[in-house]
Amino acid sequence: MEGDEVMSEQKKGQSIEEKQYLVRFNADTKSHLTVMDEDICLTKCPDKICTIFCPAEIYKWENIRMHVGYEGCHECGSCRIGCPHQNIKWEYPKGGHGIVFRLA
Repeated sequence: MEGDEVMSEQKKGQSIEEKQYLVRFNADTKSHLTVMDEDICLTKCPDKICTIFCPAEIYKWENIRMHVGYEGCHECGSCRIGCPHQNIKWEYPKGGHGIVFRLA
């Protein structure tokens, strides 16, 4: 195998955790994600599915409220379409903020 082929094979074999390590964030001080009504999470969403489908695992259920760790958001938009109650408002981060991809 030549050099480029070896590197290509190594990239294919990376785990999701290894690939996520290549991602960097420039977080704003204000979240671009908003749970519009936390009572909906508490009373109408027993499965808290956003804690499952988010690849960055930024949604965490803590006692009686949803914690949103927006700083690690991958900006994939999964929460925008995945919440069965359309209870998450997703906006692009302010200019110059958000995810920064780094290629290995």
